[in-house]
Amino acid sequence: MLGWLWALIVGGIIGWIAGMIVGRDIPGGVIGNIIAGFIGGWLGDMLLGSWGPELGGFHLIQAIIGAVILVFVVSLVMRSMRRTRS
Repeated sequence: MLGWLWALIVGGIIGWIAGMIVGRDIPGGVIGNIIAGFIGGWLGDMLLGSWGPELGGFHLIQAIIGAVILVFVVSLVMRSMRRTRS
């Protein structure tokens, strides 16, 4: 049980760091940051492999890089959706 809580906290921090690096917020607030952290961790491991420091089940460097890519892509999609509605 404590492992899942730790993973949620680390995932949220990773998503928040990615948003700070990109300079855009992920939609959904804290829940969006947690989701971005989890998806970013998966994406980073798929692209870069499993190496480096690990915390809460996430390889930190890969997870942050994957989350940055995810936040950047989501922000581009959200921006293009706002343009088409206007």
